[in-house]
Amino acid sequence: MEMIHLSYPLELKSPVQPITLAIGYFDGVHLGHRAVIEKATQMAEELGVAPGVMTFHPHPREVLGKSPVTRYLTPLSDKLQCFEELGVQKAYVMHFDHQFASLSKHQFVEEVLVPLQVQGITVGFNFTFGRGAEGNGEDLVLLGKGRFQVEVVRPVSGNGLSISSTRLRKMLHSGQVEEAGNILGRPYSLRGTVVSGDRRGRTIGYPTANLELQDPFIIPGTGVYIVRVQVNDQIHYGMMNIGFRPTFHDSEPQKTLEVHLFDVDKDLYGSLLKVEFLHFLRKEVAFPSVEALIHQLQADERNARSWLKRQSDA
Repeated sequence: MEMIHLSYPLELKSPVQPITLAIGYFDGVHLGHRAVIEKATQMAEELGVAPGVMTFHPHPREVLGKSPVTRYLTPLSDKLQCFEELGVQKAYVMHFDHQFASLSKHQFVEEVLVPLQVQGITVGFNFTFGRGAEGNGEDLVLLGKGRFQVEVVRPVSGNGLSISSTRLRKMLHSGQVEEAGNILGRPYSLRGTVVSGDRRGRTIGYPTANLELQDPFIIPGTGVYIVRVQVNDQIHYGMMNIGFRPTFHDSEPQKTLEVHLFDVDKDLYGSLLKVEFLHFLRKEVAFPSVEALIHQLQADERNARSWLKRQSDA
């Protein structure tokens, strides 16, 4: 997949080829987003052009000051990887700044879409564009008449509820990772590098890999999770604790992400881990003693292995 950074006003250094575009921010690339992108791919096949995506960076809300956005479901590199897996051949990453945000809906079409040789466009049902979000999907249909096709994709539902990035974030913050996976169409994941910790886990029989996030991922709520971990092209299963380790009464407790891999006994320091969240086990609690914590970890491991076995037998 070819990735091209754009900014307004456009400076196209080489001739562009006809394309269809799925347009949106697409944080999470969840099932609703996938429906929009897959429709653009289908439209590209019908028109005989390349399928593409236009996304924006940084987040429009962050630039416009509507709400601070410091963490993402899919930081840009992960988002682009999802696009490629969906068959996208060209990804335009439009730099979102105040100058771009000031474009009218007519200017967006005439000065951005038309020069990019867009033959077809797909957007979500709640897509808006132009200064003050003045344009919507219906406006895009009217402005593109006779020049490019437009399809507004209806909302996708799951369990009777509309699938959205807002709902997805709420699920993750409350630890509902299986429900989040249903919205995404895949387990929620994050990536991080193993850094040195205080090695307490090793002293109680549960060595952990302490993660430092590679990008500003949204972190699920505190608690213990069953996870699937990819490291050096190998897949392992284990448990992850997200929290402040209250049992140890640290003078300055800090939120940590610690992974214990089952049946793995090697130093992972410096390794890059991709962690997929499969199931919430329990909340983080303070135990009266280290011995009580060990007993709980043993129970957590039994419960986790039992859950994994049920999934493999299903």
